[in-house]
Amino acid sequence: VCARPASDPGASGKPSDSRRSRHLSASISAMHTKPDASGRSLSQIPLRDTRRVGVIGGREPDPGSLKYAEEMGRLIAVNRYILVNGGRGGVMEASARGAHKAGGFVMAILPGHDRSEANPWVDLAVPTGLGLMRNALVALNSDILVAIDGSYGTLSEIAYGHMFSIPVLGLGTWAVKGVVPHQTPGSVLSAIRKYFEG
Repeated sequence: VCARPASDPGASGKPSDSRRSRHLSASISAMHTKPDASGRSLSQIPLRDTRRVGVIGGREPDPGSLKYAEEMGRLIAVNRYILVNGGRGGVMEASARGAHKAGGFVMAILPGHDRSEANPWVDLAVPTGLGLMRNALVALNSDILVAIDGSYGTLSEIAYGHMFSIPVLGLGTWAVKGVVPHQTPGSVLSAIRKYFEG
């Protein structure tokens, strides 16, 4: 597992190599020094125990879903959770962009063999060579899942979530048993906090 090198900067404002390196160092440092609700910093909590929120969704979503995804990524970051997703485009890229811009940490489980497949907002890219079978790993690496829009690939991740007893919250996604529907990213965040705080 290795951190993905960034793409060159362009008109889109995507991070350069040096900006990505500084961001990665700063986000890890911030996560380890800021106190959480209990007054502990993450330097006192093993990184492996940092809570992970998976965002799953469509590769070609509507503009409203992209807006929800970016805001969801931002909220995940400011609440000091790790964002996990599939690392490609659409909802995955929008949520990663939101988290990255808010100083968060993004982990991507990729379908292919090359970490360069990840979108430029990813901090840690994990190639699997498993194709769509990697959807199971996205679910397994999340403590809770947020489904936004999506087609059958998203449905498979929802199914894996249920099989692994991982809660699934929904924003404009499949209306299937076990997906708890929400209307806004803020409402989803409230449910995430409630779940984590028990």
